[in-house]
Amino acid sequence: MTKFTDLGLAEPILRAVLAEGYTIPTPIQAKVIPIMLAGRDIVGIAQTGTGKTAAFVLPLLHNHSQMHGRPGPKACHALILAPTRELAAQIAENIRGYGQFIQHSVVVVVGGVRPAQQIKALSQGVDIVVATPGRLEDHIANGKFRLDKTKTIILDEADQMLDLGFMPAIRRLMAKVPKPRQTLLLSATMPKQIRQLAGDFLDRPVEISVAPQSRPIERITQQVYFSEKPGKRALLASLLSAPDVQHAIVFTKTKHGANKVVQNLEKAGIAASAIHGNKSQRQREHTLGAFRAGTINVLVATDIAARGIDVDDISHVINYELPNIAESYVHRIGRTARAGKSGVAISLCDGAERKFLFQIEKLTGIKLQRMNVGDTPSTKDDTPDERLHEPPKHKRPPKKKKHKQRSNRPSDKGKPKPKPVGAETTNKPAKPKPNRKRRPRRSTSNTG
Repeated sequence: MTKFTDLGLAEPILRAVLAEGYTIPTPIQAKVIPIMLAGRDIVGIAQTGTGKTAAFVLPLLHNHSQMHGRPGPKACHALILAPTRELAAQIAENIRGYGQFIQHSVVVVVGGVRPAQQIKALSQGVDIVVATPGRLEDHIANGKFRLDKTKTIILDEADQMLDLGFMPAIRRLMAKVPKPRQTLLLSATMPKQIRQLAGDFLDRPVEISVAPQSRPIERITQQVYFSEKPGKRALLASLLSAPDVQHAIVFTKTKHGANKVVQNLEKAGIAASAIHGNKSQRQREHTLGAFRAGTINVLVATDIAARGIDVDDISHVINYELPNIAESYVHRIGRTARAGKSGVAISLCDGAERKFLFQIEKLTGIKLQRMNVGDTPSTKDDTPDERLHEPPKHKRPPKKKKHKQRSNRPSDKGKPKPKPVGAETTNKPAKPKPNRKRRPRRSTSNTG
């Protein structure tokens, strides 16, 4: 069995790994670390919960420990791009933990906070920058940062950055990093656009695809309640009031919807707080801190929190609204059942969301357990759901009406019809028109 001591990492890095309580690497760590230490480009396909953050952080810190000096003002040695502020902060926290026995500097560059502090930290030069694409481009455009000294660039959760519309910004940033360089692209899925990005910017990459030893989705009890929108509020409050709910994340589609759910839960006496893109970074950090400390037990979030929130002991994940992208469901429920533990994922599905349920079950290969409102399993599947799983029926396109071709002959419309042969040509006197003058009404009144 492979151990961290067999991977060729520097002694201070190994000491930090042991201090964190790890001795045996996960499959993706065992494969990525040696290849990254060899300087090769990598395309890694791995789901959440596989330990992929440590897979690129450990060799990155090892390479840094072999360097001397900073890259220069307004520059960095390594750049890590992440889709959300929470994920960027989590990666930076891992870098600090695994690099506790070596000298290094790391700066988080994200939106939602004032840029002055970030500009000051970047001005002296920094070893590792963890950033979201939008704010990083702002600093580059304003002349506060440059990428001409960057030797390593890592794209984490590339598929989510694609979903959030960051791909044009990523291409512009990648074009600014000089060659030779080392590039890593990590993604849970590999859509066509991500594959094309790898082909354009990576040099003969090694592709690594690793499934988790115990897929988190198999350790999660997955249930679905069928309820129309008006009934979801009371149903959600009832589910969260159960004694086995310790820490729960409730997912909504929109920011406004998240705020509305928090208001309804507070009216029901349940302490909750929202986290989404309209919240400032300070508000989001305060909310996450309260959630971790147990001050609040329910966190209501949009998909921005599906990746990047690493909170232990989340017992329940509730999809107040089903996502329209099936992969997002997997990332949502992956917030529970961490570190080998079990968890519960509950979805509230209305009539308009049944098509999303079908897509989720098709992707996961698991049929969600149907539940009655009394928190008991349904004894049979309801009829609409059975119809849902039938293959779609393709309707025949309507037949086009054939239009008669118009004749090239001159029209006979308006011309007098020819008289039949042998008809009399004598002029007959015209018939007198009937007299259509109306007669006066009889009076019905009595005159006598």
